[in-house]
Amino acid sequence: MGSIGVAAWIAKLAFVGLLITGRMNGALGVRGLVVFLVLGAVAWFGLSSFEWGRDYVTSVLAVIDIALVFTIFKGDVRIT
Repeated sequence: MGSIGVAAWIAKLAFVGLLITGRMNGALGVRGLVVFLVLGAVAWFGLSSFEWGRDYVTSVLAVIDIALVFTIFKGDVRIT
């Protein structure tokens, strides 16, 4: 597994972790949770069913993760 494989696992784990975090702290309601679940399922399972789509699954999940961070934390997360 190369760096792309590691990035794919990070994107998938971050997606699941952010959904759980958003639901537990109340930042995601049921509707928001369903919307992000559908978007994630389309990216995760829908794109991977096409031969050309397999290359884009990690990138699309990473973009969805960014949208989740902005939604849950009401902006970017400060590192310092």
